Amino acid sequence: MKQIDKNENAVTIRTIAKMANVSHTTVSRALNGSALVKPATREKIAEIARQIGYVPNISAKSLVTNRSYMIGIFFTNLDTGTSASFLTEVIEQAQGLLPKGYSLSINSVDNAMDGQGISVSNFDGVIVISQSESDDEFIEYLHKTGIPLVVLNRVIERTDINNYAIGDELGGKIATEYAIRMGHRKFALIKGLRTFESSKQRTIGVKEAMSAHHIQIAPDMVKQGDYRSKSGNVLMRQILSSGSVPTCVICENDDMALGALNACIELGYQVPRDISIIGFDDMAYSKYLVPPLTTVRKPTPTIISMGVSQLMAIVENGQQDDIEQKVVDPEIIVRSSVLNVTADK
Repeated sequence: MKQIDKNENAVTIRTIAKMANVSHTTVSRALNGSALVKPATREKIAEIARQIGYVPNISAKSLVTNRSYMIGIFFTNLDTGTSASFLTEVIEQAQGLLPKGYSLSINSVDNAMDGQGISVSNFDGVIVISQSESDDEFIEYLHKTGIPLVVLNRVIERTDINNYAIGDELGGKIATEYAIRMGHRKFALIKGLRTFESSKQRTIGVKEAMSAHHIQIAPDMVKQGDYRSKSGNVLMRQILSSGSVPTCVICENDDMALGALNACIELGYQVPRDISIIGFDDMAYSKYLVPPLTTVRKPTPTIISMGVSQLMAIVENGQQDDIEQKVVDPEIIVRSSVLNVTADK
């Protein structure tokens, strides 16, 4: 087989075709995984491409296919509410699931709706990580353009758009029920961002569980956070300084739980001996806290996988088949940050 210098600039599909003694159309099909090319031929062409350092020309490919090979991900708001840990988790998972050659563009619904020159026509498809009903106008706009679209994270009140959401209400409920089983009756709650549906639903779940067990939470023990660690720290300090310290604090995400845990340490309280803490999300760092954090595992990887798979099916097929709408249940992850009060009695 003829060897070509990997630094040679004229490496194209036609170069590979000449070396493999096939047509350039066959090479193009093989490199795109077409079943029309025999497996042995695909393997031969792939090996030649590796040897000569062939890199697909995405710009040229875009002109031929009328695609940008760019997927837009829009979060409700990047400035408030969307924690850095959640943002990173979503981006890493989505990028890992996209077919080779596709890239992500990250922005916020707020920016798109504020007229900041964002053109959705630049994308082959769009994923909206929705946290608020305020996103509905943008979602409707995308739907009307006909661009392939999936909405993740929040249940939307319509049946004509692919939607994969998380059972936040159930998550708040199972977190509270677990603490009650551990013997806790005196609670505090640090809520998430007021305008985010996830916080509203988690709060509903917490209060449903308490009501079912005839437990009341004092109004001054319910604090309004913003999903960031600093708010968890500040609000936990207020709780610990109130003169009526609860036995268990439920935080509506792990970042605020991290801030709350640090506040306990700074003020001389031990977790869970003096006060128990429960988070929500099960971020990657949660199991490495001291103590490891009991939390609700938010099935983000599952809904991202479902969303990307459905979106790419629409993009690749060029048409929408059946609409999928699913709510995925979270689960409690028991670690060491909740004291079993009943065991001490």
